[in-house]
Amino acid sequence: MNITKDRVVSFNYTLKDEGGKILDTSEGRDALEYLHGAGNIVPGLEKELTGLVVGDKKQVVVAPEEGYGLANPELLIKVPRANIEFEGAIEPGMRFHAQDADGNVLAFTVKDATDETITMDGNHPLAGVKLFFDIEVTGVRDATAKEIAEGRPHMEGCSCGCHGDSGDGCDCDGNCDCDGGCR
Repeated sequence: MNITKDRVVSFNYTLKDEGGKILDTSEGRDALEYLHGAGNIVPGLEKELTGLVVGDKKQVVVAPEEGYGLANPELLIKVPRANIEFEGAIEPGMRFHAQDADGNVLAFTVKDATDETITMDGNHPLAGVKLFFDIEVTGVRDATAKEIAEGRPHMEGCSCGCHGDSGDGCDCDGNCDCDGGCR
């Protein structure tokens, strides 16, 4: 069965940057599962997976424009330290979440921190980065009507590999953080 729109696809992957540094991998975890055509993964990768079948392996290079976008300098902001409700040291690389006036949650990465100001970047950490994927397709099936309506595959437990029914204490309701754990 080929990968086409409205099929649930699972694949193992390793994501590297241009220098070969591993940025993310499914190794040691369940394969990543997504609904093809629903925008669940970066567009450049989804486009390259179209037509593949179980067992196919492929190296994919995704330009920033088809990945996490180009870095927008307007999303680099300086905030007075007094405006951030966080006790303890604030250091470059830390991630913070804030809520805008419409209730949307926005993520920021600390770029610089002094006693007076915190420079925060609202771009995705991989904005402007060329992505190098090694992938292997492990599953392709037709999506259910419910999955198509929800725009995502139905998952037992959550995508981080924790399964609430396995007694491992997962309580993320499918909301997992980037390093594979529950939040």
